Amino acid sequence: MFKAVAAAALVACAVPALAQDQPVTPPPAGQTPPPQDDQLIVDVEGGRTSALPIIIPVMPTNQVASTPAGSTDDLGRQLARIIDEDLRNTGIFKTVGPNAARPIPFSEVNQPNFDSWSAYASQALVQGYVRANGNGTLTVGCYVYDVASRRELIREGFVVSPGEWRRAAHKCADAIYARLTGDGPYFDSQIVYVAERGPKNRRIKQLAIMDYDGANHRFLTNGQTIVLTPRFSPDQRSIVYMSYQNRKPAIYIYDMGSRNSRMVASNVALNFAPRFSPDGRWVLFSMSVAGNIDLYRVAASGGEPVRLTNSPGIDTGGSYSPDGRRIVFESDRSGTQQLYVMNADGSDQKRISFGGGRYATPVWSPRGDLIAFTRTGGGAFRIGVMNSSGGGEKLLTQSWGDEAPSWAPNGRVLMFFRAAQGSGRPDLWSVDVNSGFARRTPTPMDGSDPNWGPIRP
Repeated sequence: MFKAVAAAALVACAVPALAQDQPVTPPPAGQTPPPQDDQLIVDVEGGRTSALPIIIPVMPTNQVASTPAGSTDDLGRQLARIIDEDLRNTGIFKTVGPNAARPIPFSEVNQPNFDSWSAYASQALVQGYVRANGNGTLTVGCYVYDVASRRELIREGFVVSPGEWRRAAHKCADAIYARLTGDGPYFDSQIVYVAERGPKNRRIKQLAIMDYDGANHRFLTNGQTIVLTPRFSPDQRSIVYMSYQNRKPAIYIYDMGSRNSRMVASNVALNFAPRFSPDGRWVLFSMSVAGNIDLYRVAASGGEPVRLTNSPGIDTGGSYSPDGRRIVFESDRSGTQQLYVMNADGSDQKRISFGGGRYATPVWSPRGDLIAFTRTGGGAFRIGVMNSSGGGEKLLTQSWGDEAPSWAPNGRVLMFFRAAQGSGRPDLWSVDVNSGFARRTPTPMDGSDPNWGPIRP
């Protein structure tokens, strides 16, 4: 008999609306069973060619109840659908989703009928449940099993407000992805980007934010002034961006709590992607002084900018290493746009790109091992990666107009924007660095300049 409802131990997380709900059954609450030699594992290099089969039936409910987000039985279908989409869209998993898998009763959630799944030829099984609580919250349980060894691999639970039920699905998918690939999670994250509409000579550009999969979309600015290159702060409480209010370029910080913007630096010409330092204390940007464009930093609270580079030509597009000790940037000091690294104080500047074409929009991986960039040549813009010393260069896309990569929180997936050949209309795409599997991210209008935020707490 399944007793998770009566015996659940609730452990509060950092966000009150999202807490872990751990059933009191072996293994101990809060622990994931250790990997065994004969347990399944995903070939994380293979992408679609070696996709791991996984079954995701509808999540049952102990009792159908109405909630502000819908009835609990309908939520069980929606939760399973989102988990299915999260995993399938990586290109790593081959899913049998809730429309194809047989429905399971509530009593079977933590006692799988493994024999009944043999016909599906899948190696992993996801089972869960949704329950309406007396205080208006929802409890979502998430279990994952190795079908061959008949072992439990994951047991997670989340208590959420009805408005955040999608986050529970993403958290469940994140736990599955991390456990079966060995990579970090990234589904429960957000994207900030520039939403665009209108004719070429009168484009309306607004800051917009959404979940990583395009859900929960909302605008942050009204489109009355042009906005460019938004970037999250490390704590996700603010966004730095460039805007042309009163036709003058300036850097602003948008506060997510108050929904107000404040100016940090004004009269900033030819800026590319103002970006926070990893500790959130500084904003890195480029500025033209006396006809020379160099990299500067300014305190996030405002103040006098400090110049970091001082060479003839254009130095721009800076990005900090995860430890904040180094900066990668682009410069045309050698005659063409190339990538350079330097210490955070501007010392020890070294060129790291030597391939054909030009290099731009570099961004350091959150793992610290790779630098993503845009490479141009032969009339095409492509997304690529190299290691922090410049070796191991690898182009990931082959389209005509791919630009401005941004790393997922796990350092394995990149988001960028792709301009359509002919019209130039941009939309958002993501690509897996290991497999090269790419897919479009839906947005309600054209989209450019994406920035992938950290995993939400």
